This record gives sequence, structure tokens and C-alpha cells, in this order.
Amino acid sequence: MAPTDESDQVAEHASPLGTTPPNRPPAAGAAGPDARMPRWLPRAMVLALTLIAVFQLGSWAFHQLTGLLINILIAFFLALAIEPAVSWMASRGMRRGLAAAVVFLGVMVVSAGFVTLLGSMLAGQIIKIVEDFPAYLDSVINWINTHFNTDLKRVDVQEGLLRSDWLRNYVQNSATGVLDVSAQVLGGLFQLLTVTLFSFYFAADGPRLRRALCSILPPAKQTEVLRAWEIAVNKTGGYIYSRGLMALISGVAHYILLQVLEVPYAPVLAVWVGLVSQFIPTIGTYLAGALPMLIAFTVDPWYALWVLIFVVVYQQFENYVLQPKLTAKTVDIHPAVAFGSVIAGTALLGAVGALIAIPAVATLQAFLGAYVKRYDVTDDPRVHGHRRRVAGSGLVTRARALWARRPGAEGPPSTPPDA
Repeated sequence: MAPTDESDQVAEHASPLGTTPPNRPPAAGAAGPDARMPRWLPRAMVLALTLIAVFQLGSWAFHQLTGLLINILIAFFLALAIEPAVSWMASRGMRRGLAAAVVFLGVMVVSAGFVTLLGSMLAGQIIKIVEDFPAYLDSVINWINTHFNTDLKRVDVQEGLLRSDWLRNYVQNSATGVLDVSAQVLGGLFQLLTVTLFSFYFAADGPRLRRALCSILPPAKQTEVLRAWEIAVNKTGGYIYSRGLMALISGVAHYILLQVLEVPYAPVLAVWVGLVSQFIPTIGTYLAGALPMLIAFTVDPWYALWVLIFVVVYQQFENYVLQPKLTAKTVDIHPAVAFGSVIAGTALLGAVGALIAIPAVATLQAFLGAYVKRYDVTDDPRVHGHRRRVAGSGLVTRARALWARRPGAEGPPSTPPDA
């Protein structure tokens, strides 16, 4: 019988002594039949899955608590704003909690009075508009009939308006949106209560909070944290108080104008202009001037024009004369930086970011200015806004040179050579 391939292979690998040699070890990277999983691989997989789960849980919790974190941030800046007043009362012997309560009570009384006066003004204006609506409608109908040769009547217009599908849909949508508006009002009240409580605790327990924070830091870091806290208090409080002073001046100036023009509700409108123009950045001036112009227009259209002119002129006076003097020692930042910080704050946190952007940037600028090393600037004309003049580069000099180079012009007298 002929030998098979298997017997040939066995014969090739057979030992001279008749015994079969052991199998060769597998090549590098090749898994043998008895290979096992490395011991570190299950632990690495469990660790990776745990990290992913923790990250997902943290992301979910952060998104769920975003509203609370924003409220705490507002409360913290509000506590920094009233910190100087609370510390001043506490240094006079008043308990810190009582001093914080007195400051908050004063702020709440002023805010409630302003909201009440503004609400009564708006209610009165709405009632007046509703009462005068038939007269406005008659004047509009008469104007249309005169200029377009029509025969409209107020009764026909009212019936057509009451039977229109637009009015029916509007009433239905308004009825269904009452619950949404009520929910938003309740949510706003709850948010206001949360901010008030947190800011009261921050202001009343400020020293205890600082001690708790410094207790987990080494002494060198404690000094830095306390310095940053002091800078934040000074800048935020200075920003609020300087804005309050400018709001007072603006309110008095606009009250005088509105009183001279005999515009109704002049005190409330003056307070509105002062507060809105100072505490709503960028667009506050336009929002503040719109309401007085509207009320003045109901009295006389020319009065609205006078109010517009006064608002524009006063805004320029405030930007270039009043504001630099009042904020030079509190929030001395460049207008472009302030505008950019407001835009960035609005993009990040909306209206809240717009309100706290300027004091936050002023605090950061003051903190960095205390540690950034500065050098003397070289005495170069380009630093002062103009280039160095080179001899012969003036306009007159170049014109003379071109005139001398014209065809047929005599050259300058030559100097005779030395004998």
C-alpha cells in the first residue's frame, strides 16, 4: 500500500529516537487554543462603562438643575450688590441677619410701589383707550369716507368685526392660553422667592460662607480667594450704586420735561425711564423712551417728537459726560468691552447674562489687573496714534520735487570743482 500524506508528515516530524517532539509555541500575536482573556480587560471595560454612565448622569442632572443654578447665580450677585450696605449696618452694631432683612425689605417696598404705580398707569391708559375707541373709530371712518367716497358706518364695522373668524379664533386661543399664562406667573413668583431666599442667606451668612470656603484651602489660596471676593463685592456694589444714581438723575430730568409738557403720569414715567434705561443694557434706552413717547402722543403728536429729541440728547450727555465720571472708580471698562460682554452674557444666559455681564467682567478685569505685570511703553509716535514723519515725505516737499523734475526745468546750481 502506498504511504499517505499523513504518514509522510508524521514521518517527517518523527524524532530519530522514535518519539514525537512537543508542539511549537504559537507565533507572536496568534491566539492558541488555550489562550485566556487578559485580567485587566474586564476591569477596563467596567471602568469605561462606569465613566460613561457617570457622565450621562451628570449631564442629565446639570440640564435638570440649570434653572436652579441660574437662580443661585442671580442670588449670589444680588448678595454681592447689597453686601456693602449690610456690612455698614453690621459695623454699627446691628445684627447681620437683621441688616440683610432691612435692606431686602426696603428693596421690596420700592419695587412693589413702582409696580403698583406702573400698573395703575397702564390700567388707566387702557380704560381711557377703551372709552375713547368709538370716537377714534368715528374719526377714522369719516376720514375714509371723505377721501375714498365710501359710505361706511360704525355699526356695520362693529358687526363685521364681531362676526369675523379672526376675532373668534383670537378669543379661543386666548381662552386656552389663560392656563399657560397663569402657570408662567406662578413659576415667576416661585423663581423670585427662590432668588430672594438664596440672596438673603448669602448676604446674612457671608462671613460664615467665606470661612467655610477658606477652611478647605491652604493659607496662600485663602488670601487669593478673599481678595477676589472683596474685588467682586466692590465692583458689583459700585455698579449697582452708580446705576442707581444715574437712574435718579435720569428720572429727575425726564420728570421735569414731562411735567413741562403736561404729560399725564409724569412721576411714574420718569421712574420707568430711569430704571429701565440703566438696568437693561444696550436696548434699555429705547424701551424706556418708547412708553413716554406713546403717552405724550395721546396728548399731542408734537409732544412725542419733543420727548424723542430729549431722550436722544440726554443719552449723549449721559454717555460722554455723566457716565465716565460716575463709573470711573467702580466699573471702569471700555465701552466696546462692555458691549461685547453684554452680547456674550445674553448668548450664554439670556436676560440674566445681560444683567450680570458688566459687573462680572469688571470684577475679572480688576482681579487680573492686580496680578498682570505691566511695562513702560516705548516713546514711539505710532503709540500716540500717528506715524513718524520722514524727511522729505511731506506733501509740499513732494510737490516741489515733482515740479523740479518737469521737462525743461533748470536744475539746481552745480558747485564748481576744486581747482
